[in-house]
Amino acid sequence: MDFQLSEDQRAFADMAQSLFADYCSDDKLREHDASGQPFMQELWQQCVTAGLHSILVPESAGGLGLGATELLAVLEQQGRALAQVPLWPQQVAAAALVKFGTGLEAAVRSAMDGEPMALSLESLVASRGAGLRLQGRLLNGRLQAVALGAQARLALVAAVEADVPKMVLVDLQTEGVLREAGMRQDYCGVADIAFSNTPVLAVLGGRAADWVSEQAIACLAALQQGVTQEQLRRTVEYVSERQQFDRPIGSFQLVQGQMADGYILMQTQRSALCQLVWRLDAGLPCVPQAHALRAQSNELGLKVGRVAQHVHGGMGVDVTYHMHRFMFWCRALAAEFGGAAHHLEALGQWLADNDNLGWKYDLPEDR
Repeated sequence: MDFQLSEDQRAFADMAQSLFADYCSDDKLREHDASGQPFMQELWQQCVTAGLHSILVPESAGGLGLGATELLAVLEQQGRALAQVPLWPQQVAAAALVKFGTGLEAAVRSAMDGEPMALSLESLVASRGAGLRLQGRLLNGRLQAVALGAQARLALVAAVEADVPKMVLVDLQTEGVLREAGMRQDYCGVADIAFSNTPVLAVLGGRAADWVSEQAIACLAALQQGVTQEQLRRTVEYVSERQQFDRPIGSFQLVQGQMADGYILMQTQRSALCQLVWRLDAGLPCVPQAHALRAQSNELGLKVGRVAQHVHGGMGVDVTYHMHRFMFWCRALAAEFGGAAHHLEALGQWLADNDNLGWKYDLPEDR
């Protein structure tokens, strides 16, 4: 199998890499950390101008009309740069409105103009009784730490109606909405949002919740892939220079083994990610692939992040040094949309319900 990007896709990734490099040096990231801003607003405007926020959105709705593979290429570069901009939530939400909604042109247009749109899937992984409940056209419940929940006017959120997950569009400035702003550890603005008999603007039809979930898993894994790539690169560079007992610590067998384990984990996730993205672009079902990838991504981020932090010693926890940001991102990505335990349980349930699938991908159960 060929997991390499095409020439056009590579050019797309290179353009994104160049843009992020201009705005995400260690000094500029440090400035953002201290600014208290909810996201990198100047960089966001550049992303909007370049169309990076609209890759998945059809051309008829003002987007680029490309696929998950092109988005993967950009998100990997975003992860490498630790660029704090809402690229994937914005376009996944807007694309879902186009694909599964009707009469929502104004909401899609505002998203394409760069107005932040919040996205939350918390209710899909919340324990029974938690999250949001939809009754008729009214929304009740509470969401925690919604990215840009205090800045966004509109939000696409998951809710449960009679045990069936739905994606609903809601105006966060309408009656019955209470927001409490905060800051996530990776320096992204978040908000706890409470809904009390809040009227919704639209309920998306079809398999909107499944589609958004699968796209979100691919996006989070692509970001984690980029974060881990740069984290490992910088760590290898550090252990190649750091001396102890008159020799580089990278020459110690234990450190070499830890770096090799991290690289193997990263490549394993990359294979699973490429398979999922291919299936998404081909329009094939991908429930087990998505759950498996999400569990892999959680393990990759937390395990490699902790090892990288550890071999840096005291420098790894010094907030004036760059390495701590990578661990913050790993933890934030691992907390998004359920942990490994939830997705492994969901994968096990799917396998139990599809025990005739076998090991081939051309059987009816997988299509």
